[in-house]
Amino acid sequence: MTTIRRFSCRDLFKFAQVNLDYFTETYNVSFYLQYLARWPEYCLMAESVGYQRTAYILGKVEGEGKSWHGHVTAVTVSPTYRKQGTARQLMDTLEDVTANRHNGYFVDLFVRASNKAAISMYEKLGYSTYRTVLGYYSNDENALDMRKAMPRDVRKESIVPLSRPVRPEELEFD
Repeated sequence: MTTIRRFSCRDLFKFAQVNLDYFTETYNVSFYLQYLARWPEYCLMAESVGYQRTAYILGKVEGEGKSWHGHVTAVTVSPTYRKQGTARQLMDTLEDVTANRHNGYFVDLFVRASNKAAISMYEKLGYSTYRTVLGYYSNDENALDMRKAMPRDVRKESIVPLSRPVRPEELEFD
């Protein structure tokens, strides 16, 4: 059985097995601590029996006006615990926080264009590609900016795809 709980500072010393994946971005400790301090409701850890860390999600809320949204900074599941619905549980929780606590218009995330398994999972969760970000990742790989409208965006304006790719310097960051 998997339990979802708040990500804590102690988890930073015990989650390496979850983070050891080519597709997972690894950040420095101060980055994780910033998220835990500013957006604790968006930082969740999944544990199996015996308190083994199996997955986590980091996110935040950002933007202004109709761009007010939840952002998935990282979601990753340890390879031995994949295909068990844990990522869905984590994403559902983040979406719930965005819609019900922050009243956001959408949730977005960036995913490597080569990560076909993740793209397929996100599409099954209702996400669609909003735009391609050229050379977003450190190895110059493109990212897909995928979005899912929340109930506040009744007309689903936030997910209408852009007609052209963008460069990282064209992104709006908060």
